[in-house]
Amino acid sequence: MVKYLFSTSGEWIAFRVGRNLFNINGDWIGWLPFKSNNVYTPSGDYLGTIIEDRFVRKTNVLYEGYPGYPGYPGYPGYPGYPGYGGYKYIPGTEDVDEKLLEGE
Repeated sequence: MVKYLFSTSGEWIAFRVGRNLFNINGDWIGWLPFKSNNVYTPSGDYLGTIIEDRFVRKTNVLYEGYPGYPGYPGYPGYPGYPGYGGYKYIPGTEDVDEKLLEGE
């Protein structure tokens, strides 16, 4: 099942399939190795946090340990277009930098 993720301004920026996160072009950008909603890059760096239907970076995030490397998940296929998500303010967060969403 595909879960669409938006910035705080409502722009579609990523989607989730299982424990893997992809940018809108279908490039694998991260995964969720722990039971939290924190997303890490394939190289193990904190990328952002999923809060409801938003993908943002927390200004303070607790270290959860090294997530390891899960192995490449393959191409997820075309996810469709979800439209506009609407504006949502989430205290203690900022939007994920567009360069981080391009993948490694």
